[in-house]
Amino acid sequence: MSDERHDMTRRGFLLSSAAALAAASIAQGAEKPATSQPGERRERKRHPLATTKSKYNSINVACIGIDGRGRGDLEGIIKAGANVIAICDIDSNKLDKCGSELPDARKYADFRELLDKEQKNLDAVVVATPDHTHAPAAMMAMKLGKHVYCEKPLTYDIYEARMLTQAAKKYGVKTQMGNQGMADDKMRRQVEYVRSGCAGPIKEVHVFTNRPIWPQGLPRPTKFAPPPRNINFDLWLGPAPERPYHVDDKGDSVYLPFKWRGWWDFGTGALGDMACHLMNTAYWALNLTNPASVESISYGKTDVQAPNWSIIKYEFPQLGARPPVTLFWYDGDMLPTDKLTGGKPIPGDHNGTLFVGEKATITAPYMGEPHFTDEAMDKEVGPKIAKTIPRSIGHHEEWLEAIQGGPDAFSAFDHSGPLTEMVLLGNLAVRTGRRIEWDVSKMKVTNDKDAQKFVRREYRKGWEL
Repeated sequence: MSDERHDMTRRGFLLSSAAALAAASIAQGAEKPATSQPGERRERKRHPLATTKSKYNSINVACIGIDGRGRGDLEGIIKAGANVIAICDIDSNKLDKCGSELPDARKYADFRELLDKEQKNLDAVVVATPDHTHAPAAMMAMKLGKHVYCEKPLTYDIYEARMLTQAAKKYGVKTQMGNQGMADDKMRRQVEYVRSGCAGPIKEVHVFTNRPIWPQGLPRPTKFAPPPRNINFDLWLGPAPERPYHVDDKGDSVYLPFKWRGWWDFGTGALGDMACHLMNTAYWALNLTNPASVESISYGKTDVQAPNWSIIKYEFPQLGARPPVTLFWYDGDMLPTDKLTGGKPIPGDHNGTLFVGEKATITAPYMGEPHFTDEAMDKEVGPKIAKTIPRSIGHHEEWLEAIQGGPDAFSAFDHSGPLTEMVLLGNLAVRTGRRIEWDVSKMKVTNDKDAQKFVRREYRKGWEL
C-alpha cells in the first residue's frame, strides 16, 4: 500500500471482531490462554484472524511499531498464519488497545528491551517505525540472527542502507522491505513491458507523486510542551538529536502521529515516502544501480524541513548493454509535460511512471496496468508481451516463505538496500541545492565535501548501529 492513511476503519473492525470472537469462545468454556514468560517457546493459541492450517504457524514474530503501516503489517502477518508473540510501541494507548486484541502477545515500549528479552523465543521481526529508527531496530535484530521485514524507506540515510544490505548477508537472515507494489502483479507486468524491448532502449524515466500530504516547508518550531502521558517521547526520538516535544499554536504535536515525515531529523520527505514504491519499477527493469550524479530544483525547503515540491534529475551512465538513462522525479503535484503522452492526461492519479523509449512510451500508473501511449501499438503489441516474472503469493507471504526455506523475497535487502541508496541520493541534492557527483562503490560525494555529512548521520548514545 502506498498511503499510510490506510483504511483503519475496516481493519480495526476485523481485529475488533476477532477479539470479540475470542472473548465469546472463552465465555462458552474455552480454555483461557496460559501466561508465559519471555524466552519461553511453547505452542500458542491461534488468533481468530490467523490462517489455522498455515505452513507459517511455527514462525514467531515481533512487531515493532503497530500503528499506520505497522497495523497493516501486523494484520498481514497474522492473516498469513505466523505467530505475533510480542508487540512494541512508544504509545501506551495504542499498545494497550492492540494488546487487548492480541492478549497472548507481550507488550514493550522499547524495542531494545523486546529483542533482548524475547531473543530465545523469536524467529523474525517486523520494523514499522518512523524512518529514523528503521536501521537501529533492524540491525539489532539481524545481529541476533532474526529475520527482518522493514518498512520503506529501508533506512534514514545511504550509509545505513549499505550496512543493512551487508548485515543480511553476513548473518544469513531472510529479509524484505515493505514496498508492497513489488508483489503486485500489475507492477511486475510493467517490468515485463520495459524488458520486452518493444519500446526500444529506454532513454528517460519520469516518476511522479502527489506527496507530500503532510506539512513541509516549515521553520524550526519554537513552542513546546510536556508530552502526553501515553507517549514515551525519548524512546520515539531514539537515535535522532534530542528535541523538546514541539507543538503548534493549538498545542498539537508538530511531529506525531504522522507529521514527522517532513522533518529532516526524523523523515526523508516525499522522496523517502514514495520513491521506494514508484522508482522501484524502473530500478528493477533497468538495473539502475549506478547513479553518477543528481541535481534538483525545489520550493519551500528550510534548514529543518523538506520542501513543498521538488524535481530531481538522476543520471545513470551506460551499464553493460543498457544505455545511459536519465530519471526525473516530481513531487508536490508537479508533473512531467503531457507532450510525453501525446497530450493525454498523465495517468495514475499523480502517482506513476512514464518510460520514454526510442520507439514508444509506456505509461505505468502505480499498481496499475501498463500501456503504450500509442493506442494501436497497445492493442497490437501489449497482449503479446510474455509473462516472464513469477506472480506473487503475497508480499508478507514471500518473506515468510523465504524463512521456511523457499526462495528469497523479491524485495530482500540485496535488492531493496541498493534501491534505497539510489532513492536517498536525491535528498543530498535537495538539501544542498547543488549538483551532486557520486561514487557508488565508495559511498562518496566527489565534488562537494559539505554534502558528505548527509550520507551518514550521528547517533544519540545508546542508539548506534
